[in-house]
Amino acid sequence: MRGVREFFLAALGWFALAAISLGLMCLAGLVFVRGLPALDLQLLFGTTPAWDALFALRPVWDGIWPAVAGTLSLLAVTMALVLIPGIACGVYLACFATPRERDWIGECVDVLAGIPSIVMGLFGLELIILLRRTFLPRGTTCLLLAAACLAILVLPVLVTAVRSAIESLPRSLTLTADALGLSRPQTVRRLLIPAAGPGILGGVILVMGRAMEDTAVIMLTGAVANAGLPAGLTSKFEALPFRIYYTAAQYTGAEELERGFGTAVLLLLLSWALILSAKILQRRLARRWAA
Repeated sequence: MRGVREFFLAALGWFALAAISLGLMCLAGLVFVRGLPALDLQLLFGTTPAWDALFALRPVWDGIWPAVAGTLSLLAVTMALVLIPGIACGVYLACFATPRERDWIGECVDVLAGIPSIVMGLFGLELIILLRRTFLPRGTTCLLLAAACLAILVLPVLVTAVRSAIESLPRSLTLTADALGLSRPQTVRRLLIPAAGPGILGGVILVMGRAMEDTAVIMLTGAVANAGLPAGLTSKFEALPFRIYYTAAQYTGAEELERGFGTAVLLLLLSWALILSAKILQRRLARRWAA
């Protein structure tokens, strides 16, 4: 009876894996089949020369280059806001917090992780409205507000990844550090964090992917359709996820829809390139630590 149950669970697991893989392949295949023919320099820069567009010498009105620049800018600001708090919180929970602190801080992280992205977008919108009524009468939705809301949204992912990476390390590392007379901060800084580096970087990869592809937050906190290149942290911006959403909702012909598929392909390729780069760095860190 036990063998039959295990066989059934294994078969169910393999079926779920096959179904997910097939669904993902069909979805990606549809996007690439429809989008690859539209992926060219004209999609990126329109009628503007590529050199002038890359160096902001001329505006791009009929291409998606401003959305690419806005997405990369949004990702950079989001990571700058989330990395230090996320890693510090994960290290504290894994190495310094008391059992009581682990319980209530962990519960807060779990609750924050369950908040839908659209709710986080509404939070950012209400926050800027409150600030306009009190401290910032000219404040408005902008790149910085969108990045801050995204940072809060992805913070639990990074905290959980850092905590899990450190807690999964062998107990012998801590015992060896204690035998050598290292203090707790020295053990964490010189031994545990470097050893957990690949796992921490894995959490950073997840955060990057979530921040780059989220739409609900940015559509309420600063993303618009024709903002041009980002002019600063307090300016409106364009982003690839919002451009895809806008095209899907407002397209007027087959050609414009194909351009939307091309934008989706570019977003996927950009995400995969960043993730692949982070994976290569992760493997190098693992080899360096193993050596």
